[in-house]
Amino acid sequence: MEAEPSSTATTTRITDLNEDSLAHCATYLSLQDLSNLATTCKSLKRVAYSDPIWQHCFREHWPRELLQTSGLREAYLKRRVAVQQFKFVDPLVADLYITDAKPFDHIILDKNDITFSQGSLVQMTNIDSFLNGRDGVTALSDHNARITCMRLFPLSETSLFRSETQRKENVLVTSSCDHSIRLWWKGSCQRCFRGHNGPVLTLSDKLLGDGSAKVLASGGEDGTVRLWSLSSSGKRGQHALKATLYGHEKPIKLMSVAGHRTSLLATISKDSKVRVWDTTTSSAVRSSCCVGMTSVPGAPVDVKCCESLLYVAAGSSVVAIDLRTMQKVITVAIYQPKLCSFAIVPSKPLICTGGIDKAKLWDIRINQETLKPEPVAELDGHTGPVTLLHMDPYKIVTGGPEDSYINVWETDTGAQTNSFICCPSDAASSSSGMGCSAMAVNGTRIVTASYGEEHGLVCFRDFFNATCAVSKREDVLASKFWDPQSYSDGDAYS
Repeated sequence: MEAEPSSTATTTRITDLNEDSLAHCATYLSLQDLSNLATTCKSLKRVAYSDPIWQHCFREHWPRELLQTSGLREAYLKRRVAVQQFKFVDPLVADLYITDAKPFDHIILDKNDITFSQGSLVQMTNIDSFLNGRDGVTALSDHNARITCMRLFPLSETSLFRSETQRKENVLVTSSCDHSIRLWWKGSCQRCFRGHNGPVLTLSDKLLGDGSAKVLASGGEDGTVRLWSLSSSGKRGQHALKATLYGHEKPIKLMSVAGHRTSLLATISKDSKVRVWDTTTSSAVRSSCCVGMTSVPGAPVDVKCCESLLYVAAGSSVVAIDLRTMQKVITVAIYQPKLCSFAIVPSKPLICTGGIDKAKLWDIRINQETLKPEPVAELDGHTGPVTLLHMDPYKIVTGGPEDSYINVWETDTGAQTNSFICCPSDAASSSSGMGCSAMAVNGTRIVTASYGEEHGLVCFRDFFNATCAVSKREDVLASKFWDPQSYSDGDAYS
């Protein structure tokens, strides 16, 4: 006969532990987990905000920094925001000189791995290896015409994935004017996809679909959208082409995958006709996959999907289109005489546009109330078109082919936080100085590419361990001419 449970039995709850024990356990949590802990109840919020936790976080990331005795959470968060906004003059700098003195078409920064293209050539390097003098640049020369687009996708969403140890690895996908698409991994071409009757001009910014069989979309000069399975095996990518979608009459310029339904693909052609495709539709007539159409005025500059909205930058304006109705919801920005670039942060109601000599910051909420949108800030100080534009929750980074400097601004206010050179000082001061040809930003790291008469330059900067803050008393121009400690490829191999 089983004994009845004692009525005096008690259950131990997490809040029964003392705060010191809880704080020690909480040091093993991520920032997101700490944030979640703080929202559970008042007592755990007090633990999540306690100094021992944030002292541990600070020491883990910046062990050489002097710490104050209290308010460590605020100090940690302030420091974290400052390095994200590049508010320092002494980042780690590595200069990589390239023998080919020609434009850089594309550049990608993935952690400390840099991938860039010039013409038909893809080149890759790892900054850690470069600084330690081990590996130089790996050249990938399988394409025989100019590369038009480069994307990174998770290795786990391709047929090359073998084990969980590869979970964080990415593959590189490139399209080219040689009519092909190539998938690269570990420094070599693993797949080659052919099917377009002309140059392949663009690739989808994300893979389509929710399941294991993800699909890549491409757009060509032949006006077709083609869907490719990255799960297909075989070096030549046999049977990878899943569908060809017809409907556009002109070359396809840009494409973006919807945020609310990953089976929807938005495309825009050079005549500014917008089409939305449901890539899961099964039909013998592939044009029936088109579930929406519209058009916008002006030449296409960029398109980005954010949930159920499609933002289209074309001509001199940015408009938001509801993908469910294909109706224009709002004109977000108007930039005369024309737009050169466009960026948006999905987590904030802000967009940024690049034009001639400056960029502008716009608040979507404010412009919903007016027929003529007005910027909330003008990011002035460039020379020529601002064609390079990065935007994240912390910062906006701007540059262009006629300007030797990169400018950095706070996302929320548009206040300038830094300005630094993207080419050698002697070239910047000469009449034939190099502007910025390509740029990529990833957290506290930025890589820029420029070229001159004799060589190209890829410059990597990491602000994570920087300690010398930009002086608030400096005017904007003075901050352009700081000269940080840098490491060139000559230093790395000496």
